[in-house]
Amino acid sequence: MRIRSSLVLTLPLFAPLSHSAGIPAGSIKNLITFGDSYTDIVNTGDHGTAWPVYAADYGKFNLHSYAISGAACDERLTPRNNGHYIVQDELPAYFNDTKNGLKLSPKETIYTIWIGTNDVGDSTLLTGQQSEGTTIVQVTQCAVNWVKTLYDSGARNFLFQNMLPLQLVTLYRKDAYLPQSWPIPHNQTEWSIFMTELVSSGNEISRLMLQQLGRELAGAHIGLFDSNSLFQDMFDHPANYLNGTAPLNVTGSISSCPVGAPCTLVSGTDRDSYLWYDELHPSEQADRQLARQIVDAVQHGSRRWTTWFS
Repeated sequence: MRIRSSLVLTLPLFAPLSHSAGIPAGSIKNLITFGDSYTDIVNTGDHGTAWPVYAADYGKFNLHSYAISGAACDERLTPRNNGHYIVQDELPAYFNDTKNGLKLSPKETIYTIWIGTNDVGDSTLLTGQQSEGTTIVQVTQCAVNWVKTLYDSGARNFLFQNMLPLQLVTLYRKDAYLPQSWPIPHNQTEWSIFMTELVSSGNEISRLMLQQLGRELAGAHIGLFDSNSLFQDMFDHPANYLNGTAPLNVTGSISSCPVGAPCTLVSGTDRDSYLWYDELHPSEQADRQLARQIVDAVQHGSRRWTTWFS
């Protein structure tokens, strides 16, 4: 896969979108997922049931998951210790399955990707540990190239999930405690500001790139699911999404592990009052809400959080 080194915006980006954009309602039977711990159905970030499992249940989809906890997009861009990658691991696993008997109707199958958290976070862009010359442009281009790679293999329906507002999680929030997952002292305010810029820039770049791809790939349906706005809305209006038996909480987490203090763990139905599971991952209740919104977009054509470019 070729990774472009620059972002080129051309006038056709601003041409009117097709009136036929989007997937015909009720046509999808298969859900294929790529990503990191936010999407992994085995090593789940919330230590519960991952959102693709809920989505498969709500939408009556056949689920095939290739997401791997800890994944980034490309080892050549953001190498990580013991890391996994969309380019080196997840796409090859998918193509190996199709080579060995996995048959999917292009019209009945949608492919999703939710990647970027490990590319922009600690040990990568945020802390300057990416490969030399790598910026948010290359990282975003890698994620968007996932669409073209699968399209060339015959896939036609795509839902690209942008990065959530990572500046709201404990690890990157400016007023948060120092977590055991990153015990090295640092300027928390600086981290939060930089993370806000990385997420905002990456999400806007991906929107423009996907919009252009929507005009280039004949017969493709390309959608952008705005995970960022959905999670911001959950943060701003938790009563619309959280329903546990404890007071609603969008700044704390179910599992909290501050440096120099014992970890605490919320149990039972109180867990559904929390937006975050730990210092980085959404809660299972947040995942349920995400799954419902994705199914509404895919099966029923809802456009509340989804923009279809083709």
